[in-house]
Amino acid sequence: MSVQQSGFQGFANPVDPSPAELRAWAYEPDSVPLQSMPQDWDLLVAGDRLVPTLFELAMDRSCPARRFALHCLYIYAADGIRTNFRAHPRRRLRKLVEQAEQAGDELMTTWAHNARMLLARPDLFNYHDWCEGGLVRQGKRLG
Repeated sequence: MSVQQSGFQGFANPVDPSPAELRAWAYEPDSVPLQSMPQDWDLLVAGDRLVPTLFELAMDRSCPARRFALHCLYIYAADGIRTNFRAHPRRRLRKLVEQAEQAGDELMTTWAHNARMLLARPDLFNYHDWCEGGLVRQGKRLG
């Protein structure tokens, strides 16, 4: 009888995961289902410390948790823009948007387009779309 060892053993602190823990979980998301995470976990991880990891995961077409990472990027963009960049640095968001435009696939270029649209027209913010995954599920490109 053999016991198969999982590459991801869980979070030391799910409220504040490390980039390495988040990356490991993203490639084995069934090891700790989203439903078992703390409430609003997406809002907790969508911050400056983890956004480079989330961006990397969202750019990886083979990442099983790619859509979750993309969802967190929508939260990050909306949070930065809606707080007039008090929550997150404008420069960081701009760099992510430019990277997505240059090297991203359709999902990522749509995110970049939508972030630019929200920057130009903050009235396009809708909590359901930006913070509850509506834009990710719909794949909608704002006009």
